[in-house]
Amino acid sequence: MTEVNCVSYGKWRSPLTSDLIVSATIGLSTPRFDGEDIYWLESRPLEGGRSVIVKYSPNGEHQDITPAPFNVRSRVHEYGGGAFLVQDSTVYFCNNSDQRVYIQKVGESPQPLTPESKLRYADFCLDKSHNRLICVCEDHSEENHEPQNKLVTINIITGEVKTLCEGADFYASPRISPNNSQLAWLSWNHPNMPWDSTELHLADINPDGSLTNITLVAGGENESICQPEFSPNGILYFSGDRSLWWNLYYRDEKGNIHSAYPLDAEFGYPHWVFGESVYGFEREDKIICTYTQDGCWFLGSIDKKTKSLTDYEIPFTNIAYLQVQGEEILFAGSSPSQPGAIVKMNLNHGQYEILKQSSNTIIDEGYISQPIPLEFPTSNGKTAYAWYYPPQNKDFVAPEGELPPLLVKSHGGPTAMTSASYNLRIQYWTSRGFAFVDVNYGGSTGYGRDYRQRLKGNWGIVDVEDCVNVAQYLVKEGKVDGDKLAISGGSAGGYTTLAALTFFDTFKAGASYYGVSDLEILATDTHKFESRYLDSLIGKYPEEKEIYQMRSPLYHIDKLSCPVIFFQGLEDKVVPPNQAEMMYNALKEKGIKTSYITFADEQHGFRKAENIKKALDTEYNFYIEIFSNH
Repeated sequence: MTEVNCVSYGKWRSPLTSDLIVSATIGLSTPRFDGEDIYWLESRPLEGGRSVIVKYSPNGEHQDITPAPFNVRSRVHEYGGGAFLVQDSTVYFCNNSDQRVYIQKVGESPQPLTPESKLRYADFCLDKSHNRLICVCEDHSEENHEPQNKLVTINIITGEVKTLCEGADFYASPRISPNNSQLAWLSWNHPNMPWDSTELHLADINPDGSLTNITLVAGGENESICQPEFSPNGILYFSGDRSLWWNLYYRDEKGNIHSAYPLDAEFGYPHWVFGESVYGFEREDKIICTYTQDGCWFLGSIDKKTKSLTDYEIPFTNIAYLQVQGEEILFAGSSPSQPGAIVKMNLNHGQYEILKQSSNTIIDEGYISQPIPLEFPTSNGKTAYAWYYPPQNKDFVAPEGELPPLLVKSHGGPTAMTSASYNLRIQYWTSRGFAFVDVNYGGSTGYGRDYRQRLKGNWGIVDVEDCVNVAQYLVKEGKVDGDKLAISGGSAGGYTTLAALTFFDTFKAGASYYGVSDLEILATDTHKFESRYLDSLIGKYPEEKEIYQMRSPLYHIDKLSCPVIFFQGLEDKVVPPNQAEMMYNALKEKGIKTSYITFADEQHGFRKAENIKKALDTEYNFYIEIFSNH
């Protein structure tokens, strides 16, 4: 029988070490069918964050397709995604270091397809009739000018790149019809972001490969569209939020738009990365789909004839990258107690098979905190949402009457969402005696367009108040120690963190990962994809410069009086290092405890094992030192 020790919260010994977390965990995404074979992408921290295409054969054999030092990653929009396509045992992929497209016959070495250039590529589809790839291209040829985005073709024999469609600021999701006669795609323009306003276009493909009869199918100023897809019979489907929820629609032969199944749920996603998928076709009249409601993901099928939705009973609460091939489906799935995995499932009998897990380390359930959904009151009489994880470690209890410290997590995006999934980085904290709350503040995806648009003009207000209010709610409920509250976040979540620490005195410490401290600099010194994002989140710049300064933590250092630690990749093009450096120097000059941890070889988000480990342990030790004085 294991002895239970009485030790203060936050100081419990945990078997979930940072070494274990980085060594035991890989990233899994983008599963794809290719006949009887299956492919997916693995991101490996122990290989410097390298992403590798893996093949799974019917006999159960795993085979790495991508040889070192190739790293499969697109940098279109900087966030990438949609970095490879596989068809008939031939792989086409983007290589991170040079952003060229390579062609690789399985069993052979990759060969460069596109020439050396300053072009980046993503989101491929194959036009067999014309021996070409169709994809998104981002042209960085002109220095000191905004890169140009367009749709291009890449000849799969010669590698010749030709422009197919241009004129919009952004393009995504080129999809070709089953008979190769039509092409659908998305576009949008500054200052819109794709979750605010996109347009869905449809065109005929001429015998010479050019486009004609270009038609605007749906979208516009107040509708966001994602994932256009052709059914087996060539009917164009898409996910749109005209009902204030991302629901599935289709276009009939006469050009009329119909709802496939109306529901107050999200059958869609904010387009931060390419290659995501939430539905596919088992057959013409049966759509297999995944959707989110109240922070949980579900797998279901829509019968087009009866307009009914039937859910499948599966143990996964987070589902992504859904692929459908006849009666079999693939997806990346996880749950609070099950690591992320590539899952293959038969739709007829509902049985599923785990093809690869992100972690093979078995963690005793006695160290795993189960998330509790929270609906909590926030400003202006509204409700916001979060997942609360209480401290959990079977080997320890805290002294009677003691309450745990709380770490509030503000996610990035800010349109991202947090869900109830297996996350050892959260369990790292809870198994040491911290309470942890993962906040879906106003602006998050998963609760409809109105909730997502709470941040319109209110970034730095709504998100911050929700993070403050959830902490105060948990204090009021007697769950956590009000003198030991910390907040942490990355990117947009880093800004929320710094704003909460600056404009409120709720938190005693915080950690900013590649976060924004000066909104003016972000408005003038970031990449194209987000260069006009602040128009909607804050206001027009420079016309409303005062608002930018008013909400920038850097301009209000006098209000910040608690310790802050900064983590920053020095190759970050999304939030450049000067954002953290200025804040760190200002705090240091003021005499406030602070620290600035840099990683010379990281971009926006950390991928290397040693850097992930260092950041996690350093943040923990930072809080322990501070809270030990309370």
